[in-house]
Amino acid sequence: MFVKVTSSGSRRYLQLVEAYRDDLGKPKQRTVATLGRLDLLDDQLDQVMAGLARATGKTLPVQTPPTIAFESARAFGDVWALTELWHALGFDRLRQVFGRTRHAIDIEALLRIMVFNRLCDPESKLGVLRWLETVSLPGLALTSVSHQQLLRAMDALVDQHEAVEKTVARLLRPLVDQELSVVFYDMTTIRAAGLSEQESDVRQFGMSKEGLIARQFMLGVVQTAEGLPLHHEVFDGNTAEVTTLKPTIEKLLARFAVKRMIVVADRGLLSQDNLAELQAITLPSGAPLEFILAVPGRRYDEVADAVSPVHTKHFANATGEALAETQWNGLRLVIAHNPETAATQTAARAKTIDALEQQATQWVGKLDGQDEGKRHRGRKLSDGGVRAKFYRAVCEAHLTRIIRVDLHGERFSYSIDEQALQHAQLMDGKLLLITNTKDLDPEQLVARYKSLADIERGFRVLKSEIEIAPVHHRLPERIRAHAAICFIALILYRIMRKRLHAAAANTSPERALAQLRRIQHHRITLNGTNPTAGLSTTSAEQSALLTALKLTKPRLPEQLTLL
Repeated sequence: MFVKVTSSGSRRYLQLVEAYRDDLGKPKQRTVATLGRLDLLDDQLDQVMAGLARATGKTLPVQTPPTIAFESARAFGDVWALTELWHALGFDRLRQVFGRTRHAIDIEALLRIMVFNRLCDPESKLGVLRWLETVSLPGLALTSVSHQQLLRAMDALVDQHEAVEKTVARLLRPLVDQELSVVFYDMTTIRAAGLSEQESDVRQFGMSKEGLIARQFMLGVVQTAEGLPLHHEVFDGNTAEVTTLKPTIEKLLARFAVKRMIVVADRGLLSQDNLAELQAITLPSGAPLEFILAVPGRRYDEVADAVSPVHTKHFANATGEALAETQWNGLRLVIAHNPETAATQTAARAKTIDALEQQATQWVGKLDGQDEGKRHRGRKLSDGGVRAKFYRAVCEAHLTRIIRVDLHGERFSYSIDEQALQHAQLMDGKLLLITNTKDLDPEQLVARYKSLADIERGFRVLKSEIEIAPVHHRLPERIRAHAAICFIALILYRIMRKRLHAAAANTSPERALAQLRRIQHHRITLNGTNPTAGLSTTSAEQSALLTALKLTKPRLPEQLTLL
């Protein structure tokens, strides 16, 4: 006998059927009993089965639920994308550099981990170990990572910095225009923590970009007009910016043998010595190094005689933005003038000077009243105290060249330098560029210089997304290694940014990585057997991002590290 399900219309019935043979020996079936409608049986069927088991003296097998163990999901999509990009750009060739060292650990893999961490979830070196517990890294054969191994990898990076820089330069060289390379150089200050003093310490007290005296080191970065970082250099925190340009450019020329190079640098890097040094540099091809340097405000006096007649002729009656060109010390001096900006700056300065003069008049009146025996509310004033307060206010307003405070007189006094005021008004709304290029017109030169703002965005990425600062390392070598790791991370970031922009993907690299991070790696163990792994489904948005980045979709690789 057996159980059979039959249908009548939309209803289904459960029947007990017997198979037999008739008198002629033909097989047939007959219904012994109809147990009822299948949708109404519910627990009754279990009772029937239990009764049949008792009648036959048998026991029903006990159905035990399977044991299932789930491991915590780990981020996979972001590190997969970075791993694919790392190999596509050829950064895995660094393994050959470190393969010749005495280190038994996989230096290239450890550096890759630290670089990826700067892009995915910037942490300290101890924090990297915590981050590793949340991700699945493809293509790494490491079974464990310790804090000491990360530090040893940083030491190896410094020991082999020349070979590493040459390898990175070879990887970037195909991306650089060999005919005409316009490069941008700028510096920023990186805050450093700690109070200890080390030999050859790069952590020095200096004026930070935020306008504060802080312990810091300085970082110089060179990048192409397309935003590709080419070279970086670490300097002591109290280094004068003007002294860093020449050695950095010479190192760059040794790495990239371009036929022509135009260096664009900001105001803090111009000096008479710099100009002479830059004009003496020649490229490997024999061509001179070309440059476009902005004139800083503190050096306006040196070019004022050249600017004044140009202003009278071209800008005095200008109603819109205007450009003009003249000569200065055998070089081209390009002047861009914006009358609206000039009017705004002139008015703001006049307002500040007027406020300072009103404050000075009030203090002088109180001092004179005190001399005459008059009483005033508050503490008594002194000429020395007023002089100090007023001079500090003038310094904070950056008007020391115009408002001359007598710091040595017995009584408080000041004067307005009318010539300096007229000179400042002459320079309002102007951008002054000095260059030795011959074939670029003023509009092109100004456009090249304004592109320098892109390197400032690179510094913002270093300080925000990559979080290069504050640096807690003590040793100069470790600080240089930390800067090198962040610089490599910046290269990957910029290439991702370039690919996303080319594909018209309206997103940033950090948002793209955050979206890809949702592709997770899962592992499940069923009834104590070997774990089974899987990946979450790749969404259409994630697929579009991978396509824009020119990367393949995530798949479970043969070698997957779960540290």
